[in-house]
Amino acid sequence: MVSKPLGGRGSAAAHTLLPGDPPLSVALKRSARARRYTLRVSRVTGEAVLTLPLRAREAEGLAFLREREAWLRAQLAGLSPELRPVAGGTIPFLGEEVVLEPAPVRHVRARPGALEVPEAEGLLAPALKVFLKEEARARLHAASDAHAAALGRRYGKITLRDPKGRWGSCTSEGNLMFSWRLVLAPPSVLDYVAAHEVAHLAEMNHSPAFWALVREMFPGDAAARRWLKRHGHELHRLRLD
Repeated sequence: MVSKPLGGRGSAAAHTLLPGDPPLSVALKRSARARRYTLRVSRVTGEAVLTLPLRAREAEGLAFLREREAWLRAQLAGLSPELRPVAGGTIPFLGEEVVLEPAPVRHVRARPGALEVPEAEGLLAPALKVFLKEEARARLHAASDAHAAALGRRYGKITLRDPKGRWGSCTSEGNLMFSWRLVLAPPSVLDYVAAHEVAHLAEMNHSPAFWALVREMFPGDAAARRWLKRHGHELHRLRLD
C-alpha cells in the first residue's frame, strides 16, 4: 500500500493506493469532529474516503482500511455505471426511460417515449445537454412561479448548475439554484424541490415551521424526498461531457 502522509489542519486531502485488481485510490482526511475511523463511498462520485480523528496515527488508519478492503470493493462494484448517450439507447427523462432516436434534426425534439436526436454522433451529447437544460429551466421557472405566488413572495433569479451534494438552494437575497438533472426525475420530484427552495423565502432554515410550510405548499413532500433518497444518485449517471 502506497500513501502520501497527511498534513495538518486545513491541508488538502492525501490519497492512498490499495493494490489489487483494480488498484483502489482512497482519499485520507482528518477531522476534528471524528472520534473514530470511518470509511465511506459516495454513490454520486464513486470516491472512497477514509476519515481519521485529528490526532490518530495514520498507520492505524491504514490498517483499518486494509481490514475493510473487501467491503470497500463490494461497495464500489455495486455502484451504477456511467451512462453515455448513444443513438438507439435510452436515458431517463421526466422519470421515464426514453429512446434516443436518430433523426435529420439539429435540435432535440421530444415525442411520447422518445427524443429525436441529431444523427451525427458528435452532435448528440451537446444537443441533448442544451435540450435538457432548457426543459429544466422552463419547468423550474413555472414551478417556482406557482409556489412563490401561492406563498406571496418573490424570488430573485434562477440559476441552473450541476452540484453533487444538493438539488437546490436559496440565498439570503432570494436567488434560487437548482440542479438541471431534476428534469430527469419524475415531474413531482422537480416540483417538490422547487417548493422546498421557495419555502426558504419565508423560512431560511429547516425548522418545524419550515417543514410545515413545505407540506402546506406540496403535500406529497415525503414521497418526493423518499424518491430522491433512493434514486437521486442515479441521475448523476448521465454524462454529457
